[in-house]
Amino acid sequence: MLDAIIIILLIIAAAGIGFDSIELLPQDMLAKVTNLDALRLVTAGFGALIGGAIGLTVQTAYRRLEAQVRQMPVEVILTRSIGLVIGLLIANLMLAPIFLLPVPIDFAFTKPLVAILGSVMFSYLGVTLADTHGRSFLRLINPNSVETMLVAEGTLKPAITKVLDTSCIIDGRLEQLLDTGFIEGQILVPQFVLQELQQLADASNDQKRVRGRRGLDILNRIKVAFTERIVIHPDTYDDVPTVDAKLIRFAQEINATLLTNDYNLSKVASLQKVSVLNINDLAQAIRPIYLPGDNIDLKILKEGKEPAQGIGYLDDGTMVVVEEGRGYVGGELRVVVTSALQTSAGRMIFARPQASVVA
Repeated sequence: MLDAIIIILLIIAAAGIGFDSIELLPQDMLAKVTNLDALRLVTAGFGALIGGAIGLTVQTAYRRLEAQVRQMPVEVILTRSIGLVIGLLIANLMLAPIFLLPVPIDFAFTKPLVAILGSVMFSYLGVTLADTHGRSFLRLINPNSVETMLVAEGTLKPAITKVLDTSCIIDGRLEQLLDTGFIEGQILVPQFVLQELQQLADASNDQKRVRGRRGLDILNRIKVAFTERIVIHPDTYDDVPTVDAKLIRFAQEINATLLTNDYNLSKVASLQKVSVLNINDLAQAIRPIYLPGDNIDLKILKEGKEPAQGIGYLDDGTMVVVEEGRGYVGGELRVVVTSALQTSAGRMIFARPQASVVA
């Protein structure tokens, strides 16, 4: 119903403008017109067509805006609204003296232009500051909450917002991390990351297409499972060429942590003072540590380079070199760790069969 009202009102308004627009024609041209009423109807018809097109555009934009607002958390809507109102008030207070200045009549049109420009600038500034400091503002509104008192005394630190990278979504491990509860705070997916996933899903290359569709499927699942925490952010940064540069700039502006598994992106972000959580670093850090004397149940998969060596792998991919293990290739046995070696390619563990150690 609302869509029809928007379109009908714009059609009527445009038709009315077209109907009265012939009054703007010079008098000598009007004198040559034999039927002014027919000309009015023609211009009104053209105006109605243009109004219908504008109405469809406005209706589509309104529905998109409504969908984005529905997905926003209540606190984001509240803080952005307050930031918008404060920005408009400041703009009016600062721009009011401009209308009192004596300006030549030929340049009087500059006053409303400056007022519109100032209102837009201060409104955008107010919304941006609300996104950055919204939680702190809400604490000022309710200073007696337990969370506010703990934050004030330094006992409790507010959860930092996380920004998702494309590779982190496609990787898939994020879904398990969210299920376990190890990642806290609001999680933002910028619009340009969503666009990159869509481009990958539409690519002609089969491998890219599979990766893009996998990323979209994972994002849809976590969006359904964590509706209040996953937010699609509309910022696009058209002046920034690459997605990685956009991610770094976005994280800097909102003081967020970048969540990725891209080694190069994490290094560049760190150089620009952006906090980074690398899922690969997390996976490396939580690998079990085996000390000399620990027992491991291991399947020997192949022969080693040296005589009598057997090679097996742990669940996390760590290579285990078993001395005197060549005779057990294809079978399972319990081995005893003798030493461990950290290399640039990863970690290696050296072990012997438990039976030979006991003997």
